[in-house]
Amino acid sequence: MHESSVDRASALRPIVIEVAGEPQGIVVPHEGGYRFVAVRLPAFAIDGHQFETVEKAHFAVKMAVNKSSDAG
Repeated sequence: MHESSVDRASALRPIVIEVAGEPQGIVVPHEGGYRFVAVRLPAFAIDGHQFETVEKAHFAVKMAVNKSSDAG
């Protein structure tokens, strides 16, 4: 038996965003896009931001981490 709740659960799974092999946070589906939730200090500058795609979120996280490492 196939239930739609199983499909919905896998579609709502968080996606880990890594930069240089280090997890920086996750994105979760939110209102037609993806909301970023930071788990590492360099990525907290964009915690809670919403993105149209996972790729745009990954790029923004990478830029935030690079900016943080340049400032430190």
